[in-house]
Amino acid sequence: MSGPAPGKHRIKITAYIHEKGKSEARITHIDLEGEDISNIIRPGEITFIKGKPDGAFIALKKDMIIRAEKKIKKK
Repeated sequence: MSGPAPGKHRIKITAYIHEKGKSEARITHIDLEGEDISNIIRPGEITFIKGKPDGAFIALKKDMIIRAEKKIKKK
């Protein structure tokens, strides 16, 4: 489901296409940056992402889910 809906909580992120060969990028990739996402998916952690209509789905592992749910409860 795309767009706002019950149970969906907005987080602040900035997205970039990082071009190979610039700013030390070895391959072209997408960077998602921001305090919200870095508090859920910590540096070095690996997860899974899948495309969906109008966006992408990022699967969270157990520890990441716990951190995401704590963030929701703070609001």
